Amino acid sequence: YIHGLAAKGVHYIHRPGPTLQDLGFFLLPELGQERSYISETVFTSVFVSFFLWTFHPFILKSKRIYTVLIWCRVLAFLVACQFLRVITFYSTQLPGPNYHCREGSKVSTLPWPKSALEVLEINPHGVMYGCGDLIFSSHMIFTLVFVLSYQKYGSKRFIKLFGWLIAFVQSLLIIASRKHYTVDVVVAWYTVNLVVFCLDKKLPELPDRTTVLLPVISKERTKEENNKLLLNGNGVDPAADWRPRAQVNGKIDSNGVHTDNSMNGG
Repeated sequence: YIHGLAAKGVHYIHRPGPTLQDLGFFLLPELGQERSYISETVFTSVFVSFFLWTFHPFILKSKRIYTVLIWCRVLAFLVACQFLRVITFYSTQLPGPNYHCREGSKVSTLPWPKSALEVLEINPHGVMYGCGDLIFSSHMIFTLVFVLSYQKYGSKRFIKLFGWLIAFVQSLLIIASRKHYTVDVVVAWYTVNLVVFCLDKKLPELPDRTTVLLPVISKERTKEENNKLLLNGNGVDPAADWRPRAQVNGKIDSNGVHTDNSMNGG
């Protein structure tokens, strides 16, 4: 919600202008407005796949991860990256390269709010057609966090390699769709990796669900527990009875019972 308010705020101060010179725009052909859905489809597939994988312990017998703990780490990565993103796109506002952010578009700028309530409202239409929140790409933040999380906690090597391939293809599609400049994608690649690397060292490691922890039963009993056993008519563990015993005309056997040698004619 806070990130949405920040993205809406920068839309108020966005000023459309000529598209900046960009290496990715020069190398990649423009997909066109009618095919801009391709990058969104790839991103949705990544998001849904990762979501289903994190909840697979509730369905399958193979329980290698803790769903709640995985999402705690993922949300920590996302919050840190989005916080840095807000600072970055407020520092410098670039003219949006997307079709609805260019000169002549009616939604390239927002009229100034008439009340504070209007500022606090999040319009789903505005989320899809926002302008000014460019550096760095939010889509790449989510994609890279998901890929890095599976890289560490996933078990299928093929899926790990495929995830990196999808992240690379997603980068190209975002640029070809003219939703971001190339710099937005490049900054996302090294920023997200650095944030995940640093936070991963600070956060506690997840426990391994493949090892079964059995309760440990202590062999030591307190004096009060032994007294309760005696009152209930139960015996006391000889090893736990630590009280010293005096030797009187006989011996003390291993069970702590005094035997009189005079009774045996010794």
